[in-house]
Amino acid sequence: MLESVFGQPSWRLATPEVELALTQQGGHLGPARFQFGDRAISPFHVAPWWDEPATREALPPMLATLRGDFFCLPFGANDVPYEGESHPPHGESSNEVWTFEGREEGAVRTTLHLSLETRVRKGRLDKRIALVDGHHAIYSEHVITGMEGPLSPGHHAMLAFPDEEGSGVLSTSPFVWARTAPEPLEKPEQRGYSFLAADASFERLDAVPSITGEPVDLTRFPARRGFEDLAMIVSDPSLDIAWTAVVFPRAGYVWFALKDPRVLRNTIFWLSNGGRHYPPWNGRHAGVMGIEEVTAYFHYGLAGSADHNPLSDDGFPTTLHAQPGQPLVIRYIMAVQPVPAGFDRVERLEAAGDQVRLVSASGIEIVAPLDVSFITDIDA
Repeated sequence: MLESVFGQPSWRLATPEVELALTQQGGHLGPARFQFGDRAISPFHVAPWWDEPATREALPPMLATLRGDFFCLPFGANDVPYEGESHPPHGESSNEVWTFEGREEGAVRTTLHLSLETRVRKGRLDKRIALVDGHHAIYSEHVITGMEGPLSPGHHAMLAFPDEEGSGVLSTSPFVWARTAPEPLEKPEQRGYSFLAADASFERLDAVPSITGEPVDLTRFPARRGFEDLAMIVSDPSLDIAWTAVVFPRAGYVWFALKDPRVLRNTIFWLSNGGRHYPPWNGRHAGVMGIEEVTAYFHYGLAGSADHNPLSDDGFPTTLHAQPGQPLVIRYIMAVQPVPAGFDRVERLEAAGDQVRLVSASGIEIVAPLDVSFITDIDA
C-alpha cells in the first residue's frame, strides 16, 4: 500500500533492524532508518525541495524525487542521444513510475518486488529490495531483460553528512585508475563553482589536484564549502568484492557498500557542497556526497560511455553488453554499523562466511552479519 513519504507516494519495507521507503516515481530508496536498540541511524540525503510543490513541478521527475539511492539505466546526463535513443537524465529507471509486483516473505528475508517496462530501449527491469532479519543491511537487485547492446548502469547513493567540516571519513578497496572529470563540473558563467583541477589523474584520494595547484583531501568531507566536484576511480577487477565506506567518528557509525567490481566497475564521487547557485539548488544543497557505483564514463551518459573515451581507450570498459535471452543481473549491498570511539577510517573489509569484518586504520575491528554470497554467488 502506498503512502506519502517526504512528498512522494512510496512503499515501505521493514524489519526490526531496518525500515525504508521506496518511491513509486523513479524507484528512489529513501529515507532509510537503521535501528540499534533505542538508537536510530538515518544516513541518506533527501533533497531540500521535497516540500516545495512549485519547485518539484518544474523539474524532471528524477530531480523532483531526489533522495537516498536510485538505479540509473543509463547513468548520467544523457543530453546527447545515442543512436537515436534519447534517454532522460539517469534513465527511465530513475524517472518513470514503477509497478508493484508483490512482497515476498521468506523465512528470514523480506523482499519488495517492482517492475518497469522501458520504452526508449524496449525491455524490462525487475527491482527487488530485500531485508534480512538480524542484518542492518539493504540488499538491492536489478534484473535487466529484453534489451540488446551497450548499457551504462549505476547506483546513485547519496549520504547526508553532519554539518561539521570533515565529519565523515571516506575510504575504498584498492583501485587501478583515478581521475577528475574531464571538464569542471560547474562553471562560474553558469552560476556554479568547482574546485578540483579538470582532467587530472591521482593515485590517492587524499591528494587530488585542485585549481590552486595544491592537492586536496577528498577523504574528509564536508570540505570546500561553495564548490561542486566530481572524481572517479576504477575498482581493482581482481577483487571478489569491492567496497566503499564512510566513517562518522563523532556520530559513531559507519556506512559501507559492497559490489562486484566486474559488474559495477567504477565509483564516482559527487561532492556537493553548495556550489550550484541556480534553481533548484540555490546554494543550499550542501554536505552531500554521492557515492555512485557505475559502469560508465563519468556523467556523460550512454553516448559518452558507449563511444570511445579515454577510460575505455585505456582498457577499462565503460559499458556492459546486454544480449537477447540473457538476463543481466546487478546486485549491491548497503549497510550500517555503530563504531566505538577511536574507529577512525576503514582500512580493510574482510568477508568471512556470513559476516564481514571492518578493520580501522587505528587497529579496531568490528563485525557485521552480512550475506556476502548475495554479491559473490549470482544464484544466491
